[in-house]
Amino acid sequence: MNTGRKLAITFAAIAAMGLAAGTALADKMYGPGVTDTSIKIGNTMPYSGPAAAYGAIGKSIEAYFKKINKENGGVNGRLIEFITLDDGYSPPKTKEQVRKLVEQDEVLLIFQSLGTPSNSAIHAYMNQKKIPQLFVATGATKWGDPENFPWTMGWQPSYQTEGQLFGTYVMQNVENPKIAILYQNDDYGKDYVKGMKDVLGDKAKDLIVAEESYEVTDPTINSQIIKLKDSGANVFFNVATPKFAAQAIKKVRELNWDPVFLNNSVSNSVGAVYEPAGLENSKGIISLQYFMDITDPSVFDTEPYKKWKAFMDEYYPDGDKSSSFTAYGYLVAQTMEQVLKQCGDDLTRENVMKQAANLDLELDMMLPGIKIQTSPTDYFPIEAMMPIAFDGEKFVPVGEVVSVN
Repeated sequence: MNTGRKLAITFAAIAAMGLAAGTALADKMYGPGVTDTSIKIGNTMPYSGPAAAYGAIGKSIEAYFKKINKENGGVNGRLIEFITLDDGYSPPKTKEQVRKLVEQDEVLLIFQSLGTPSNSAIHAYMNQKKIPQLFVATGATKWGDPENFPWTMGWQPSYQTEGQLFGTYVMQNVENPKIAILYQNDDYGKDYVKGMKDVLGDKAKDLIVAEESYEVTDPTINSQIIKLKDSGANVFFNVATPKFAAQAIKKVRELNWDPVFLNNSVSNSVGAVYEPAGLENSKGIISLQYFMDITDPSVFDTEPYKKWKAFMDEYYPDGDKSSSFTAYGYLVAQTMEQVLKQCGDDLTRENVMKQAANLDLELDMMLPGIKIQTSPTDYFPIEAMMPIAFDGEKFVPVGEVVSVN
């Protein structure tokens, strides 16, 4: 073989190798924060401030990602680098922290940032930058608007949906209802009120006898509760975050007011709300739920509970096993894991949103009949709930799983 032919063969071999390498690279499409071995995910959470009780969600998510990194080597061979920052439930701080995560840490996406005012502060920014604002920890209806905000998706049932279900419960179960409402003065609180009014329809102006709002910076809501009690209402709809929800329960009982007490699922937690308010004070409170009650002894022998408890014991041993927020974090982290699995090696921001809008998922701590389902035109993953009441120790069903659809 002459020298010229040898060189030709060598160049052909090199070209073939280059083509193969190029094909392999073409099969892997990465957005910011992604390598062959890791995926950066950003998060903001109120580890301090008036909504600090929710910090358990961020810690649970962090623990779950540690679990899959250790036991599974991450997702599709890539370790999850979860960067979670404290925003104190302050919208200006949220904007600052999210900009840091996006522009300095270069995360692939923002996941489970908590709070309606906090997410509202970054809503336009995330969509203008085309960065997934995924499974936000708030049920405001505006997170399910793929036509106008295709880069933002909620996870939990929308507040309007829950408000509608509460309204239906009142109409079916309370004779001559007179409704008093306490709500946080932002999109979160107003969505719940709108949902209830939508169901009550023309009767709303007669059935709702009092409404009082509060600001997240208020020290207490005692004066609002006194006004609501004085309205003569026999139904109290408590649309408040944990700190204020516990205050409301205490004050209602202190005033010897005994209405049908409806508590939004945002604060439906034994550890974060009912224990601080007093378990005896919390008896009879009605809420809506979509996943397993981890305080119910009847579930302790089930496989889903055993798996969750084993996870908590090993990866979040200091976590509160009576707080629904730890179970919530465990579930939403699994949803994020599924999206990443479906992405395969196409970890672009565009494909992340495509896969998030293509879910049909059953998680083993969800109540029977409740699934996580999305589509390109449906950004509401969970749209069914079950009415439950707290008996001083655990939650008991007071109706079947219902949906507004």
